[in-house]
Amino acid sequence: MTDFLWTRPDGEAAGTLLLAHGAGAAMDSSFMNRFAEAAALAGIAVARFEFAYMAARRTGGPKAPPPRADKLVGEYQRAVQALTEQAEGPVFVGGKSMGGRVAAMFCGSASLPRRVRGLVCLGYPFHPTGKPDQWRLEPLEKCRQPALVLQGDRDPFGNRMEVEEQTLPSRIEFVWLEDGNHDFGPRGSSPATWDGNLKRAAEAAAGFCVRHRG
Repeated sequence: MTDFLWTRPDGEAAGTLLLAHGAGAAMDSSFMNRFAEAAALAGIAVARFEFAYMAARRTGGPKAPPPRADKLVGEYQRAVQALTEQAEGPVFVGGKSMGGRVAAMFCGSASLPRRVRGLVCLGYPFHPTGKPDQWRLEPLEKCRQPALVLQGDRDPFGNRMEVEEQTLPSRIEFVWLEDGNHDFGPRGSSPATWDGNLKRAAEAAAGFCVRHRG
């Protein structure tokens, strides 16, 4: 059974966003906690879960590297199935970095439930750091639902200049976070703030859910 970490708004939610973590940080990392709290304030419920390799670390398991992203799609599918039994209303899928890539792969599968209305990626890993010629566009290209990518301007996994040179389907929306890194954090000299970027990202995710909830 999938264990979810819930963050809910005080009032009625515009939808439920399922989030998987990135390759190296758990579902309750500082970034995930702060984004989930901001998203709840913006009016959406967030359910987080961990892939088995990450959950094993909590019980003293080895700090093994994650499996290949495509090997995690089955786990993501099971999490979606469990979530639809617990949550009412529209469901959106997504994740941080690798988690968003796995969610995008799931959105291109034939087993996508009708209740899943869209994809939200937090810092999509467009390419490995330092390897801008190794693009990972296929999951986004094959995604069958509307998609929102929330990305820092200077994300080392795909910055704004690099990504805007690529051709992607029109159903993919982008919100660029000012001077943001992979966690949306700006440099100290920037007029932007981490809290401000997180708030903007969460409000964009909530607006996306409202527009596509059906």
